[in-house]
Amino acid sequence: MSIDTGYRLADNSRQLRRLFDERVRSLALTGPQARLLLALERTPDQNQAFYAERLEIEPITLTRIADRLEEAGWVERQADPADRRARILHLTDKSRGIVTRLRITVESLFEDMLTGFDAAERAMFAQMLDRIAANLIAARQPEVRHG
Repeated sequence: MSIDTGYRLADNSRQLRRLFDERVRSLALTGPQARLLLALERTPDQNQAFYAERLEIEPITLTRIADRLEEAGWVERQADPADRRARILHLTDKSRGIVTRLRITVESLFEDMLTGFDAAERAMFAQMLDRIAANLIAARQPEVRHG
């Protein structure tokens, strides 16, 4: 493995994000709005700080995105019982249609990305991604010293 592998991985990630952003525009959403809606579906009922960290954006940016989605009726905020300064985000019933369309868009995007891969290659790729994620999480953890 060489540093070129890292560059290719980063470049593919950038291209995937750009294509995602282009495709969700047809749904009248920005990329960050779409990512927040998908994050809310995948990990519901968390506070805004959680989603800001998950999406790697500043909390104020997340607040602006949530404001727009709330105005559209797709997201609602409720007080966080554990922290009265925080707000929990929820998808609304109205958002279910757009989230379904987003999921279809993402599935189509991944089909395009994996064109030419057979079922075994797709399964192996998914396993490799899981191992890479586990390795990266472990690398971020402080070392546990014994003795």
